Amino acid sequence: MKRLFACLVLMLSTLNLMAQDVECQTYHYATTDGQELMLDIYSLSSECSEPRPCMIFAFGGGFVMGERNHEYYARYFDTLAKAGIVVASIDYRLGLKNPPKSKGIKSVIGAMQNAVDIAVEDIYSATCFLLNNSQRLNIDPERIMLSGSSAGAIASLQAEWNRCNGAEISRVLPNDFSYAAVVACAGAIFSTDGKPKFKQEPAPILLFHGTSDGNVPYNSSSLFGVGFYGSKYIAKQLEKMNAPYWFYAVEYADHKIAGLPLWYQCELILQFINDYVIEGSRMQIVSEVEYLPRERRQTHFTAKEYLQNNYKRRQ
Repeated sequence: MKRLFACLVLMLSTLNLMAQDVECQTYHYATTDGQELMLDIYSLSSECSEPRPCMIFAFGGGFVMGERNHEYYARYFDTLAKAGIVVASIDYRLGLKNPPKSKGIKSVIGAMQNAVDIAVEDIYSATCFLLNNSQRLNIDPERIMLSGSSAGAIASLQAEWNRCNGAEISRVLPNDFSYAAVVACAGAIFSTDGKPKFKQEPAPILLFHGTSDGNVPYNSSSLFGVGFYGSKYIAKQLEKMNAPYWFYAVEYADHKIAGLPLWYQCELILQFINDYVIEGSRMQIVSEVEYLPRERRQTHFTAKEYLQNNYKRRQ
């Protein structure tokens, strides 16, 4: 009877949250390289006595384009906010917006490394802004999470990897700070020094990826130790570490998985947050999904094909 009563109380509380309006407020969080960086805070309009979890979101666009307030993301923001999670959708500098004039391999690698690094720097700056204003924004500083789509997912995973490995770039964060979780839709880690490994256990990670993604490697793609290491590779590393994760792999799905979960898997994302962040569960889950009718597609791409696919997308 007590358990039934508790369930009813939780249900009524959830319905009450869902009925409330979501408000959006914009803040300036940094000025870097002459660019003013803004973030939008989505939260429920009502007052809440307890600090809420916060989800930082980085948009997709190949480090070339994208908008923090694009209408495509509205459903995701609204769903999280109505579940009592503050959403902070951020600007970040687009390092490949003006590609290098030289087409040499060193120039291309340098441009990509810079694009990833400055996006990560901006994620850290936004994180520090949220920590410094946590009371005003009613945010729980111990439950700040990262999420992103495509390039934003790469930046989010890279930010957590850098933090776990004590990279110089991550030292702007407080020494005792840890992200509570990472949600990556078609993301990867970029490495110029061979296969990346976590030196310490990362936050629980939810990885969405299609096996036929020709833009961001599902597994890995490298040349002479330089390349991207995708969701399958990351999941294997986490499995070896006995670290908590949820890997949602979609057979023969392409780069659309960078966006589709933000529309159709919001409840799964909320479940992940509840189980891994709120409840603190330590699980390793692999969900292998195949859309019907079955459509077989290419699942192996060369480094050259990844470059061509991303180049075509920018035309």
